Amino acid sequence: MIKFFNLILVLALLVTLNGDIVTYAATPYQAVGLSPSTVREAPDPDVAQDSPAQQAIIIDHTCTDLSKIPEYWIEQAKAQLRLCYGHTSHGSQPVSGMQVLMNNTPGGLYDFNTTGAIEPGVLSLDDRTPAGDLGNPDRVTWEARTRTHLGGPGSDRNVVVWSWCGQVSSADEADINTYLTLMNGLEVDYPSVSFVYMTGHLNGTGVSGNLNVRNEQIRDYCRANHKVLFDFADIESYDPDGNYFLDRGADDGCYYDGGNWANEWCAAHPGDPLCDSCSCAHSRPLNCNLKARAFWWMLARIAGWDGPSESAPQKAASIVTPVYGQTVTYTIVAQRFTAHPTATVALTDEVPAGLSYVSGTLSATSGAWDDSAVTTLHWTGVLSSTPAVTVTYAVTVSAPASQIITNTATIAVPGAQPLTCTATVCANCYTLYLPLALRDSD
Repeated sequence: MIKFFNLILVLALLVTLNGDIVTYAATPYQAVGLSPSTVREAPDPDVAQDSPAQQAIIIDHTCTDLSKIPEYWIEQAKAQLRLCYGHTSHGSQPVSGMQVLMNNTPGGLYDFNTTGAIEPGVLSLDDRTPAGDLGNPDRVTWEARTRTHLGGPGSDRNVVVWSWCGQVSSADEADINTYLTLMNGLEVDYPSVSFVYMTGHLNGTGVSGNLNVRNEQIRDYCRANHKVLFDFADIESYDPDGNYFLDRGADDGCYYDGGNWANEWCAAHPGDPLCDSCSCAHSRPLNCNLKARAFWWMLARIAGWDGPSESAPQKAASIVTPVYGQTVTYTIVAQRFTAHPTATVALTDEVPAGLSYVSGTLSATSGAWDDSAVTTLHWTGVLSSTPAVTVTYAVTVSAPASQIITNTATIAVPGAQPLTCTATVCANCYTLYLPLALRDSD
């Protein structure tokens, strides 16, 4: 005797990306909703501001991609910040790279001067002022020179940067504690000034060498005490692809036990702007160009940028296997972008073939929406402190046959590439009945 059973196989499509809901990776200048901490009044550049370092700002090799920084925050850095930068030859590397970046960027976005003059649209950087560096002529004179400068000709400065030459290599724990104590004392006495800590440049002694031990001492202190750190050594430890060279004896000239990582990377990437020629003291142009980009990243953070968003907008369909005539609601959640709160963001959603828009269903939790040009739906909004903005609308399935339908929304944010957000459904995915024959054991 043969018994027939029906095995029900439901064909369904549920497309996921980075989790349970289709999302896209957040990039800078993305914003429809901001966390309250992101929204700030632009400080008056003529009024001293409180230090923004409510948590540690660590500037390292992960902070060199300028495309992640909203242009607004570069402009704010130029408008708000007035720097003095004490250094000798090694410390000139970021400035050398900044000169190249300024000269090769049309429109003046990265314009700066080295005289400390205050000019519209130009970063004021009083270079090599005060004179010397963190270890020249000794380990304490820089602090006295800082106080003298801030109490006199540099009284208008609100960011103070000092770099090392080679003195971290020979420092012991007490020497670095002296540095950290003096820096902290300056921060206490000048609360409206941002003081930038630095690590010492690489010297080829690797992970276990005294230099790295002392640099780790500086890093640990900055992380634990919410300081601003420009991690000079970390930037020298990686190429732009993230390959690590400190454990291979990398030095400040980008040499390691197998060659020169800067020369090798630029040979493999001819014409890349990171390899633009510059006079880079003790090193290769790539090193200076990376430090320049990290320096602007640091300035944007000090000016108020929260860094790249960690949350991504989402788009989802209420039903992923709808049938003909069934209603599906699409929900788009845009949140935690890092664009300026006065920027206008525009969302466009083209309803694809196989779906029919249900008139009047487009709505949003804020902003303005327009469904008069069906099948194209529009939403625009000015950023606010609202944590997220939700846009919804309904469609009915008009496709008569089985069809995979991908629905994509495009978000335009000033100063950034258009962003996309996608959800996919499988319309009319049929239920199939396949016979499964089983024979009795008797």
